[in-house]
Amino acid sequence: MTAASASPPLVPAHFHTFLAFDFGLKRTGVAVGNRMLGTASPQATIRAEGDARFAQVAQRIAEWQPDALVIGVPYHPDGASHENTARALKFGRQLRGRFGLQVFEVDERYSTTEAIAGGAKDADAASACIILEQFLRSLS
Repeated sequence: MTAASASPPLVPAHFHTFLAFDFGLKRTGVAVGNRMLGTASPQATIRAEGDARFAQVAQRIAEWQPDALVIGVPYHPDGASHENTARALKFGRQLRGRFGLQVFEVDERYSTTEAIAGGAKDADAASACIILEQFLRSLS
């Protein structure tokens, strides 16, 4: 199944706060957002790998108490998967397993390009915002 054929997420109405991640091997962008406002705010990018990354994710979850998590999943322009697609999906499974929260996936093609074009100082955090705002728009 390609990203283009994915159906809109079924998100419980009582889920209001979301924490989003733009996964990268060395840096993971983070944003927090609210369903009611439909907006996201960038948070400090996580600059860690492996268990150190998950320790920082745990801190963000404790701080924001999200109802669910959102991850960006990259695809080629034609919708085909690549190595980073598999890595992002694995990250989502790890989040689900470690933190017991529902994880929603968003096609994040061009989010980093859009963040850079918008003049973002922290392209990873800005990309996480773009991912989360795209997700929040899909809920309306």
